[in-house]
Formats: sequence, C-alpha cells, structure tokens
Amino acid sequence: MFNFNLWGHLQSLFNFLKHLAKTQRVSLILLLIGVFLPLQVFGELAEEVWENEGGFPWDVPILLAIHSTSQPQLDVFASVLTKLGVFWGVFPLATAIALSLFIRRQWRKLAYLVITLLGSIIINRTAKELLHRVRPHLWISPAPEFDYGFPSGHAMSSMTLVAALVILTWGTRWGKLVLILGILFVLAIGWTRLYLGVHYPSDILAGWTASIAWATGVSLLIKPRSTNPFGVGNRE
Repeated sequence: MFNFNLWGHLQSLFNFLKHLAKTQRVSLILLLIGVFLPLQVFGELAEEVWENEGGFPWDVPILLAIHSTSQPQLDVFASVLTKLGVFWGVFPLATAIALSLFIRRQWRKLAYLVITLLGSIIINRTAKELLHRVRPHLWISPAPEFDYGFPSGHAMSSMTLVAALVILTWGTRWGKLVLILGILFVLAIGWTRLYLGVHYPSDILAGWTASIAWATGVSLLIKPRSTNPFGVGNRE
C-alpha cells in the first residue's frame, strides 16, 4: 500500500536544498550577482527604450555635463582612445590571448573566451537591430557613428573582454591586477563614447550589464577554471 509521508518528503526536500546551497554557494552567488541582477538592469533599460523610443531623463544632462569639458586636445585624445574599445585594442588583445591558449592547448579556456566574445557580438547586433535606438545628436561629434546606438558596442566589447579575463585569472597572482586595470579600461572607453556624443549613458550601462551577464553565464556553463576538460590529452 502506498504510504505518503508529507512531513518526511518536505524534510528531505529541505535537506537537499540546504546541501545544494552549501555545495554550490559560489555558483549561486555568481548566478545572482553576475547574471540575474545585470539582466534585470538591462531588461529595464531595453523595455524603456522599446516602449518610449527615446532617452531617459538623466541621459541628456549627463551628456551635456561631459560635453562642457570639451576642448580640441581632448577631442583628439578621445577619438584615438575610443578605437581601443574594438579594433585597435580589444580585437588584437583577444586574438593574442586566444592564440596563447591554443598553443598551450588550454581548450576549455579557449572555448570560453571565443564563445563569450562571439556571443557578445551577436547579442549586441541583435539588440541594435531590434530596438533601433537612434544615437544622440546634441553636437557635431569629432568621431561620428551612423548605426543604431543601444546597447553600445564599444562598451560591450571592452566589458566582455575584461569580464572574461577577470574570470580566467581570478584566484591567481594576476587576478586583482587584471580587475583594476580592466575597470579603468572599461570606464575610459565608456567615457570616450559619451565625450564624443555618440552614445547615451543608458547605452553604455546596457552594454556593461549585458556583457557581465553573458560572460558570467557562459562561465557557469563551461567552467573555464575547472580541470578535466573536453576530450583526452588536454592540459587542463
């Protein structure tokens, strides 16, 4: 005869969840802070852009405040520095790191880096084509852009690379240095996009949050720092 003990089942479920929380504590924290919260921010920004087809109340004031600091020397500096956000900086650095991982046969880390970077590009282009947000035209930019603006491609590419490198190096002697330099780099690229007047601040914030969520989510799936990787004969 079937004997169903409700209290016993609930207690067993509680013990399972307690064990899961204990053994997967780090992954659950990463899931919350690195995926859920950034996605919530990105979703709120994207929904507002989709429904109102415009900027946020704080977008224009921030841009005008930054533009008030403009001067010819800064125009040149920002125009050159902003190129590091994609083709002059992120792309060659990512290529060099990928090549190094390939030579060392670190397949799991290589797969994580490539999937994270390529996925970020796809997410960015898809969001831009879906949302069709026009870039700001508050002044004549020293380095104008003509495609859609949400989310910022430079913000996404720089943050994706930095987030991936922080995940790959965290716990090593390079981890904190990569984090500090990465934050400075991401902030610098974000500043150039605002200074040049080619993005709203919400474009930058959306790019950052989408990148953090994606890089963290892929890391939870691939686990680039773990041992016993794909296939036989790998070195990690």
